[in-house]
Amino acid sequence: MLQETAAAAPAAAGGNNAAALQQMGFDHLIQNFDIVGWIVFLTLSIMSVMSWYWIIMNFIKNMRLRSRADRVVNTFWETPNAQDAIRFMEEQPKWEPFSKIALDAAQAAAHHSRHDGSKLAESLNRSEFVDRALRQAVTRESLNLESGLTVLATTGSSAPFVGLLGTVWGIYHALIKIGSSGDASISAVAGPVGEALIMTAIGLFVAIPALLAYNAFVRANRITNNQFDTFAHDLHDFFATGARVGDASGKR
Repeated sequence: MLQETAAAAPAAAGGNNAAALQQMGFDHLIQNFDIVGWIVFLTLSIMSVMSWYWIIMNFIKNMRLRSRADRVVNTFWETPNAQDAIRFMEEQPKWEPFSKIALDAAQAAAHHSRHDGSKLAESLNRSEFVDRALRQAVTRESLNLESGLTVLATTGSSAPFVGLLGTVWGIYHALIKIGSSGDASISAVAGPVGEALIMTAIGLFVAIPALLAYNAFVRANRITNNQFDTFAHDLHDFFATGARVGDASGKR
């Protein structure tokens, strides 16, 4: 009799462990979602899709910009004729920012020249008019670089807390279920509580890529904005005085 009891005890423990393991996992978690659980899960899913969309889009945008920036700027300054340089900028893709900054400066200088002697020329000289156009162009292109960064920042900062909300709610229901059943053994507690912790893990998996990507894109945009400012200063000198600083020859 004692041998049968001793043999039955491991069997019962094994059965309890097997039952606990059956109550742990993502599939079982979804099957037991209530309305709050579904809201939390769908919110995290939407955050993940949106963040990965902007991660991919900003990565492609930054790679395209970096691959063309130096060539566009260097070709503009190395072209001896100003009209040919402007024509080269007009041939660039619409998304290319350096060409649009240069074209805005050229259009501002041409517009001021056409209205020489008018009230426009009296209120703003050529340098001030070109400078205003360049500031607007640089601001516009800088804002374009920031597309999607708000989504990434929001996801990186809030997704862990959304996942934690799902975990707290899941543990709350698990404890109610355990209390109503009267079974407080480790096998009865481990399954529901461990399952609820999955929501926190999902929140972290959503937040970490978004946060890393946000930091990387902010740094890349800072470098690009510095390039915008440098190029804009050179353009201002060229269109305001007819020659780039340090360039004795200039364009004609």
